[in-house]
Amino acid sequence: MWYVYIIECRNKTLYTGITKDISRRIKRHNAKDGCIYTRTRVPVKLMYQEPHPSYSSALKREAQIKKWSRNKKLALINGNLAELSRLSVSRD
Repeated sequence: MWYVYIIECRNKTLYTGITKDISRRIKRHNAKDGCIYTRTRVPVKLMYQEPHPSYSSALKREAQIKKWSRNKKLALINGNLAELSRLSVSRD
């Protein structure tokens, strides 16, 4: 099982990633052994996790979420489906 996760960094920015072991990954982020982005923004806090059956599906979902605005990510984190839907409407 793979997981897409969103963490909040010390400076309140959101980082999205994928892993097979969320607990270990969060510990690595906080030990400054995670990605370059989070190294200067520790501590981090897990805000959201979503299971995926394969690496491929997790990677696709991660790419999708990374394109989203902060407000849309927060709606996902908070389970606010109405707001998530409103923010998903095309702005053509």
